[in-house]
Amino acid sequence: MTTLPDGYRGQEAWRNIQSFLPAEYQLGPDREPQEEWWDWRGHRIHLDRFWNPAAKFRVILFHGVGTNGRQMSTILGAPLHQSGLEAVAIDMPGYGVTKVARGAAVSYDDWVEAASDFINAELARDPRPIVLYGLSAGGMLAYHAAALNRKVKGIVGMTFLDQRIQRVGDETAANLVMSRAGLPMAHLSTALGLGAIRLPMFLVSKMRALVNDRAALDACLSDRTSAGNWVSLKFLSSYARYRPEIEPEAFDICPILLTQPAEDRWTPLSLSELFLSRIRKVPVTTVMLENAGHYPIEQPGLRQMHDAIVAFVNRCCPPTSLSRFEN
Repeated sequence: MTTLPDGYRGQEAWRNIQSFLPAEYQLGPDREPQEEWWDWRGHRIHLDRFWNPAAKFRVILFHGVGTNGRQMSTILGAPLHQSGLEAVAIDMPGYGVTKVARGAAVSYDDWVEAASDFINAELARDPRPIVLYGLSAGGMLAYHAAALNRKVKGIVGMTFLDQRIQRVGDETAANLVMSRAGLPMAHLSTALGLGAIRLPMFLVSKMRALVNDRAALDACLSDRTSAGNWVSLKFLSSYARYRPEIEPEAFDICPILLTQPAEDRWTPLSLSELFLSRIRKVPVTTVMLENAGHYPIEQPGLRQMHDAIVAFVNRCCPPTSLSRFEN
């Protein structure tokens, strides 16, 4: 891993988006993470790193299909770091400022494998235990990576969406036509060798419900590295069909926490419960975030999310003594 002079330093989009967060969550020059790059299968994957060698635990932050790693750093990475944890937010291939390998058509399987390999790379460098956090689609990415990797100590998700369930596909797609006809066309097109064709995510998914503030939504949709991104048919097809290494009935790796925004207009609690209710071998806890939208920019939801994750990490590793995020 090397530190390079580019990345988010020259990008204004994330600064525009963070302006809608409470002031204490906005990153100034003295609170920005260290930017790094991790080489993986020809991709140069960007990392936002909040170092703390004294931390007993580390948290890896995964974004969804409408956000990126820097947006994870603002709402969670910096606050967790202030409370004594070490955190790193990763831009998955195709999102953020990660540099995708020339000619590569990224699939969701690539995301899962990259996440698992990154966990291995982190543990090879430093044996301190790891908890995964994922927002939106990142919640299931955290689960899928943990099921493949089997080395993490906890999973936190802001929704757990099993796209193999028809109801989940119907309610998270842009509309019923996209769910019932668009996805089958993506599967067929990918099988015919047309998987590199790209579509804007706002046409495919219910991106209009990403945040509940209209001006903030406009700022997100104008960012081509997050909510305004275009993805390949191959990615959409593989995302909808991905089969985990361990199905929920057999999952016994680590405890799970769902931090569910109470005002989520995209993915209500019931969609995550379709998946989480099948997990019986490990503890599953749900915490509701008051006044918070799908990508939470509101209080008290932001503070409640942070405090719930700190408490969860303390349960995973009792010797750790972490504090509330004071503001």
